[in-house]
Amino acid sequence: YIPDYIDRKHGREKIAYDLPEMEEYLNETYGITVYQEQVMLLAQKLAGFSKGDADVLRKAMGKKQKAVLDKMKAQFIAGATKNGHPADKLEKIWLDWEAFAQYAFNKSHSTCYAFVAYQTAYLKAHYPAEYMAAVLNNAGSIDKITFFLEECKRMGQKALGPDINESRKGFSVNSKGEIRFGLGGLKGVGEAAVESIIEEREKNDAFSSIFDLIQRINQRTVNKKTLESLVYAGAFDCFKELCRAQYFYMPPGDNSTGLEKIIKFGNMCQLNASGSTNTLFGDLEMPVIVPPKIPVCEEWPLTELLDHEKEVTGMFMSGHPLDHFKFEINHYGITTLGEFNEIKDTLSLQTNPGRSFRLAGLVVEAQHRVTRTGRQFGSFYIEDYTGKSEFVLWKDDYTRYAHYLEKGKNLFITGAFKQRYEKSEFEFRIDRVILLESIKQNLTKQLVLEMEAKDLKEEWIEFIKQNVKTHPGKSQLRLNIRDSRTNWRVGLYTSNGGFEMNDEMAAWLYNNADIETQVLTI
Repeated sequence: YIPDYIDRKHGREKIAYDLPEMEEYLNETYGITVYQEQVMLLAQKLAGFSKGDADVLRKAMGKKQKAVLDKMKAQFIAGATKNGHPADKLEKIWLDWEAFAQYAFNKSHSTCYAFVAYQTAYLKAHYPAEYMAAVLNNAGSIDKITFFLEECKRMGQKALGPDINESRKGFSVNSKGEIRFGLGGLKGVGEAAVESIIEEREKNDAFSSIFDLIQRINQRTVNKKTLESLVYAGAFDCFKELCRAQYFYMPPGDNSTGLEKIIKFGNMCQLNASGSTNTLFGDLEMPVIVPPKIPVCEEWPLTELLDHEKEVTGMFMSGHPLDHFKFEINHYGITTLGEFNEIKDTLSLQTNPGRSFRLAGLVVEAQHRVTRTGRQFGSFYIEDYTGKSEFVLWKDDYTRYAHYLEKGKNLFITGAFKQRYEKSEFEFRIDRVILLESIKQNLTKQLVLEMEAKDLKEEWIEFIKQNVKTHPGKSQLRLNIRDSRTNWRVGLYTSNGGFEMNDEMAAWLYNNADIETQVLTI
């Protein structure tokens, strides 16, 4: 009825009532039942319901109590028929009310929701960075923060990691309109340290280097542990002269890390400064202390860098281990873990328990355990961009897949919800586990590429030809070339031998958004 409501409001459709008596209560909503109060009033007017019965009807609709609604239908039809209303119209009205019960609100609730929705939609549209920063500051759990950071990406709103010269205590917006992660959200960085850093920054301007910072901060509040957490989180990445690995690197034959050298330098500078002011010759200049040379070393690989980030922020800031698998996630029928968790938490499973799911994620926690009776089993959590979920492997499944229960592995899982033995609850049972990096080669039945004739480029054809030749295999490749002006369409496909889906093809398709891509899987 939403399109009808809109058309009636704008005069494109005539306002009509199933019964003339309904106009009194449906006039303000163009003849369509919108509020629970309208149902209550109409039940009283049409069928002679008491106020108590009308309230029972409202509660049954609000809580979707099918058995109560079925009983009240007979009461409604009997009462309304007795009052002279035609049975066919009453059946239609009740059918509408049953559908209405799926989303019914009371009027005051609807008004509040609509008003808040309008305000927040306005803020999100016109002040996206400030709005999302406020949402992130009130998100609560890490899972929700991760969810809202993904929403920032979807909106095209930049959300950056912590920065010693820009970050405040919580999420905030910098001068470029980008969202910055707050220093107060870092593990190992206390409130006193955050306040001390921000106070010094605002009083004497931004820190120009790590050596400038270590001379100016109060090392009683900003201690070694705090500095380590700031390095792990990437808060010092604005100081381009050093990479994160250098702060923790200890060269052979040395007895201190880069960070320890920096801390020692800061202590000497502060001692020097306090010494010059506490002598009879305070106006004399003390010798300049030269910053130490920090040994050069290789930067951390991405996986190590991300692990450290997650350790102190609770999430991956500079990327995600699944970034390498965006093609697989988008084209192999994979359900996000956020959506999977929502489905798992609802009762809709009981209507479709046999539905098969394909899931993908990074193993972030894994345990190999033993029951009281001595049987081995395993439990593990996988995580994607939208959330994380726990899975358990028993008996033969554990024997078959135990080697996948290792932190850092990217897995592809298939399974379905099945009813527990002699119980009403459902549980997710795994059918198959394989490495996510292997699904392109193992599950691709056919790759279908749709392209406009006018967009066709010679280098596209050359790339496809070379790629198929370099990666022979059993998967079929189909090209659908269309001309939208004439509605002509030509289909081309491999007939003698196929190809094996590969990383180069996936990367090429990801970078050529003009080509519509469909993967048919085994």
